[in-house]
Amino acid sequence: MEASVATESLSKLNINGDFASSLPNLHKNLHLLSPQQVELAKMLVEKGQSHLFEHWPEPGVDDDEKKAFFDQVARLNSSYPGGLASYIKTARELLADSRAGKNPFDGFTPSVPTGENLSYGDENFIKFEEAGVKEAQNAAFVLVAGGLGERLGYNGIKVALPFETITGTCFLQCYIESVLALQEASYRMTQGGQKKEVPFVIMTSDDTHARIVELLESNSYFGMKPTQVKLLKQEKVACLEDNDARLALDPQNKFRVQTKPHGHGDVHSLLYSSGLLYEWHDAGLRWVLFFQDTNGLLFKAIPASIGVSATKGYHVNSLAVPRKAKEAIGGITKLTHIDGRSMVINVEYNQLDPLLRATGFPDGDVNCETGYSPFPGNINQLILELDPYIEELKKTGGAIKEFVNPKYKDTSKTSFKSSTRLECMMQDYPKTLPPSARVGFTVMDTWLAYAPVKNNPEDAAKVPKGNPYHSATSGEMAIYRANSLILRKVGVQVDNPVKEVFNGQEVEVWPRIVWKPTWGLTFADIRSKVSGSCSITQRSTMAIKGRNIFVKDLSLDGALVIDSIDEAEVKAGGSVQNKGWLLEKVDYKDTSVPEAIRIRGFRFRKIEQLEKQFSEPGKFELKA
Repeated sequence: MEASVATESLSKLNINGDFASSLPNLHKNLHLLSPQQVELAKMLVEKGQSHLFEHWPEPGVDDDEKKAFFDQVARLNSSYPGGLASYIKTARELLADSRAGKNPFDGFTPSVPTGENLSYGDENFIKFEEAGVKEAQNAAFVLVAGGLGERLGYNGIKVALPFETITGTCFLQCYIESVLALQEASYRMTQGGQKKEVPFVIMTSDDTHARIVELLESNSYFGMKPTQVKLLKQEKVACLEDNDARLALDPQNKFRVQTKPHGHGDVHSLLYSSGLLYEWHDAGLRWVLFFQDTNGLLFKAIPASIGVSATKGYHVNSLAVPRKAKEAIGGITKLTHIDGRSMVINVEYNQLDPLLRATGFPDGDVNCETGYSPFPGNINQLILELDPYIEELKKTGGAIKEFVNPKYKDTSKTSFKSSTRLECMMQDYPKTLPPSARVGFTVMDTWLAYAPVKNNPEDAAKVPKGNPYHSATSGEMAIYRANSLILRKVGVQVDNPVKEVFNGQEVEVWPRIVWKPTWGLTFADIRSKVSGSCSITQRSTMAIKGRNIFVKDLSLDGALVIDSIDEAEVKAGGSVQNKGWLLEKVDYKDTSVPEAIRIRGFRFRKIEQLEKQFSEPGKFELKA
């Protein structure tokens, strides 16, 4: 009965000749579909998608595949704000703009926005860091982790990759331990009250979800309560085969729509549709902090950045680093339209220079007197104030302004080399904010805040001289550089680095120094735990794994590993000298070596070390 009504409804649609040949195939099969699936069929036909049914055979042939097709369409429809009809409408508009060569910045003039520039360890930095630690218990942390490590030459999920190989700590463990350390520090600093569990959300994808669950469960959530962790899985979006936004069928299966990732901007709609934002509001939270999956330095910058947001009252705070003019990293830019509206957003590096030249800056993107571009480099870490964030997402249902980037076959722009899709980026959230929104940035030293791991060794080795490699090699070496420089800031005599080449990349090799977040989350933490006359030679390796380890008058020339429980207080000093750990070069193409090591181009050969474990409560002294 319902199917016949639906058939009648379809027959009354104003169908032109383009669709006529396909509709009989659909009509014959309508009785196989549920009323909800029939409604989806009507919508597809109305939106010019009847080509999807041209190949459908008679009833009785591939009936399960036909139903599976609508199961997929239902998922695509429900996972996109406004449904597939909205997706197709937006796609047609954006494809028309793309074909016409429309400039998205037409009418806008760029200028440098307002923000805060911080220098690690100075009085201003310490002030903001203290404010940020206090405020951290009112924050939720959101990790965007939808990607695999294929671009890195790593077959696992990126968050499972060790961010350093002294301890083998993976990125996800580093992030969780950092959040827990910040949670504990915030509780201590606010002197009691109810201990809050800081929410930790991971946005996953079909590619990463099961493996992230396995990584968490097999490692007891790295010490975090499972109830603190929420996983939100993003769905892919439909591919488009032409300028009319006709959905592309999967080349491997004519009963499936081809899909591709939509981009990390989906995190906003997922948070909104999940109801988590309202839960956090009811729990009294104030901030939502978004971060990427392979930046091992990030949490050295987060406490002070939260402090900037709280002190300045920013609705949106983008973490940034100094940026060389024309460097391949987006610039945080204020755009003011001729009609008076303005916004502070990330402008991609390949758009910023022509935009400046077209708006009265003949030299384009150039360095200022500081030696850097006045437009800070965006590193895709955002801090949003929760209440204004909720109010904004109410208007859009969580949808973020999208773009399309079709690859045309020729200059006529009438056909694509391959299917395309709409994309969205997390950092484009501010594009729709009203002028009254307080949008700013926090600039940190690059050595402190930004060392992403995203390029495989072959691609990294081709990077123009002087540009960052952003590889597993440079990412790990950046950890050692940052920790060495931090210890210098608190008075430790740390030897200068030497230059070495691994996997075709020349990097600075500093002393290999790591510590757990519970030992040194903030500058104040580290300064309170290091005293006297301390020195570390360039060939040294040191790992500090314990909250209450105090280093005083330590001279290290070799390898030292100290591991203690929280209830043990350890004073470490004296002269430690041994043969240490050597860095051995590894050939990237040597498949006998694990991928996680091979993509770095080096491994540790542990010749000799002083290693001490303190597993009982009490006060201890390690006097070498």
